[in-house]
Amino acid sequence: MNSKRTRFETEMMPRPDDIDLFRHVHSSKYLDYLIAARFDQMERCYGMSMGEFLLRGLGWVVKVSHLEYKRPIGLGERFKVETWVEEIRGSDVEVRFEMLKSESGKTACLGWCYFTLIGLETGRPVPIPSDVLEKYSI
Repeated sequence: MNSKRTRFETEMMPRPDDIDLFRHVHSSKYLDYLIAARFDQMERCYGMSMGEFLLRGLGWVVKVSHLEYKRPIGLGERFKVETWVEEIRGSDVEVRFEMLKSESGKTACLGWCYFTLIGLETGRPVPIPSDVLEKYSI
């Protein structure tokens, strides 16, 4: 873990349709929560919303994801999604995350993703612009 990077958090709560037959959040929803938290944090914390990327003809795609499930999250249970940029390389950003149960502070899920910046016209990776590097290097 790189302690030099700032952690940002977004509080969330599962929707009823996120719950599976075992009465907790289905594993497929955790990546959705991470992406929703990143969209929130891009605008609120980094000062550059996803809409601004789209206006520039750029978009982020998930290249690799790794999730470790530690504890289930149930219906009505608030949790926080903490994320931080671990490393930036070329067109890729490694984002680390931890999802913590709000009441207990215990880890429900943790992991990392590589997001690749692409040009929307080509769908191909593009180098991260210097102004974006500056905003994400906090």
